[in-house]
Amino acid sequence: MIKSTADMKVEQVVGLKNGKGVITMMNFFEEEDFLGKGRLYAKTIMEPGNSVGYHSHSGDQEAYFILKGKAIYNGNGEVRELTSGDLAICKDGDSHSIEAIGEESLEYIALILYN
Repeated sequence: MIKSTADMKVEQVVGLKNGKGVITMMNFFEEEDFLGKGRLYAKTIMEPGNSVGYHSHSGDQEAYFILKGKAIYNGNGEVRELTSGDLAICKDGDSHSIEAIGEESLEYIALILYN
């Protein structure tokens, strides 16, 4: 299977997990593509000051691979700055948030897989 960008569902979400601003997600997979193993595989874009709010994972885990820009990432209360090439993983039972900072858009790949 090959998908072009035009084939991918793009959605804008306001206040994701009680975060700030608008998040744009280009979904690489549709539900049936996961074969029951996950629920999100997408490129996420947000402007500085926008965020995904602090939330917990139960029965799944989420990874963020930073493509471009800078972020403040809070993983279980440990706050770190992430930049291009960094990977953050929120395992089952853990909590996290991410906020775009700096001058340019934050772009990252998000993947949520079930346990």
